[in-house]
Amino acid sequence: MTPDILLVLLVLAGTIVLFVGEFFRVDVTAGLVMLTLAWTGLVSPKEAFSGFGSNAVVSIVGVMILGRGIDRTGLMNRVSRKILSLAGSSERRLLGVICTVVGLISAFMQNIGSVALFLPAVLRISRAAKIPASRLLMPMGFAGILGGTLTMVGSGPLIILNDLLRQGGQEPFGLFSVTPIGLALLFSGIVYFMLLGKYVLPSKTPEEENAEVKGSQQRLIETWQLPSAISCFRVPAGSPLSGMTREESGLWRDYGLHLLALLEGDELSYAPWRYTRFASGQVLALLGEQGAIGGFASANGLEPVERSLLCTELSGEGAAGFAEIIIRPKASVSGKTLKQIALRKHFGVDPILLLSGAEEVREDFSDQVLQAGATVIVYGPWNAVRALGETPDFVLLTPVEEEKAREGKVGIASLCFLGAIGLAISGFTLSLSLLSGALAMVLFRVLSIEEAYRAVDWRTVLLLAGPIPLGIAMDSSGAAAFVAGELMKVVTGSHLLLILLSIAVLTTLFSLFMSNVAATVLLVPLVLIIGESTGLSPGALALLVAVSASNSFVLPTHQVNALLIGQGGYHNADYIKAGGVMTLIFLLIAVGMIYFYL
Repeated sequence: MTPDILLVLLVLAGTIVLFVGEFFRVDVTAGLVMLTLAWTGLVSPKEAFSGFGSNAVVSIVGVMILGRGIDRTGLMNRVSRKILSLAGSSERRLLGVICTVVGLISAFMQNIGSVALFLPAVLRISRAAKIPASRLLMPMGFAGILGGTLTMVGSGPLIILNDLLRQGGQEPFGLFSVTPIGLALLFSGIVYFMLLGKYVLPSKTPEEENAEVKGSQQRLIETWQLPSAISCFRVPAGSPLSGMTREESGLWRDYGLHLLALLEGDELSYAPWRYTRFASGQVLALLGEQGAIGGFASANGLEPVERSLLCTELSGEGAAGFAEIIIRPKASVSGKTLKQIALRKHFGVDPILLLSGAEEVREDFSDQVLQAGATVIVYGPWNAVRALGETPDFVLLTPVEEEKAREGKVGIASLCFLGAIGLAISGFTLSLSLLSGALAMVLFRVLSIEEAYRAVDWRTVLLLAGPIPLGIAMDSSGAAAFVAGELMKVVTGSHLLLILLSIAVLTTLFSLFMSNVAATVLLVPLVLIIGESTGLSPGALALLVAVSASNSFVLPTHQVNALLIGQGGYHNADYIKAGGVMTLIFLLIAVGMIYFYL
């Protein structure tokens, strides 16, 4: 063992301690590792900072911009609605649907691409279903990684494996040779989170998350003590409400309730006009005190809808919310009533509260004259709220939670994204392909260049770039080859299961701190020699290496995990807890299936 090898191993040990102990934030730890390697002379300054120009880091920058562009078109709103309509608000069913879809797409698309594509949709689903994002994002990310083992083009290690086998004089694998192993891994991962997710995933409630970072909605609700519970009911045949108009029902006047939206078939109407007539089969979204809601529902024989897509969407902050508006001086609406300006009909928002001078009015104020300077709290979809604030009569005080979707750019954005993925599948470098697609988003004005810069999470960039020089040092110093060689000396001649387990564990360890492709390139030639010398199938051992290179769950050093750590508010301990179990499951299945293959 040379001094350089010893020093690299000491740095590796220190890196593991810092990551596991969480003495610093993960990106700070990554930066420390990078600088330590440079100052100790284990890598040159150029090599120390090479991570920022690496394929992995440039790819993650590109995919962040592409994902932001797809999100800005509103396309993923439709996807999230479809998933919610299939799975409802059940966390277990949502996990099953999301993980299955992302995992299967990852069989043919780079896992970072499939996860980035669904990230905006899953965040919206989280808000709508009132499930913490931390309970959905990690399973989705793990499913994306596992899905990469379904075909020989699903991940970098499997793509490069056939080239390494040809160089070693071995027969290459077919496209679906690895599929039985991949299906077993993906299925086990989905079942794991569906059954044990509530025990191993972070258990923050939506209320606890809001307590940590209160949005404008939460502050508005608390400041004006606004009702925030939304209940949905269906109008059954024979209900006294059928045939009545909204105004005739006395909904606001007699019960102090607000009809936020009405769903009839597939048609959704926000803030229905006062002359809108109720009919059997409609679903009503009501806002107000629970006692009043119960009284109105009982009087009209309404049927509660427990898992309504309408209520699920309205309960999240993604689609609609409260807003505070002020009537401008000399506004044309000054001196008129709500009925006269037809606020619901013309703007699609529902008036909730009126503040005029020292007077605070919560009951029906549709006939009260509005004065300049008065404040009105309204509820409605964000595009309607934004349109209201752009009129010359009103000043919008509340930040709009969701930017206006650029629906006209859906086709162009989809072409940019699919084009980038297509280039990567065709054999072009992933970073070149994704960054080209990202630049195309800017050139075709799906995003402005400022929006593209804002889309990049620099914590994720540093987290990925920092450990890359460690992989370079392990390779150039001979530390990786030394560790692999010493381990193989110990296990050679041992039971087949022990040999397979040692190969899988070693590959897993290397993949945590160096690129999984580099780990594959380093270890495949070694296991080919072991296979030829022991009479074991060299191809099977090489396949075990390429599959195990995707076993990156216990630390957020994989591209997918790095992308999600900030969005999910995760800590290293969360990955150690949930990813540790997943790592063991992965090892058991991968080793077990290769064992029976042999």
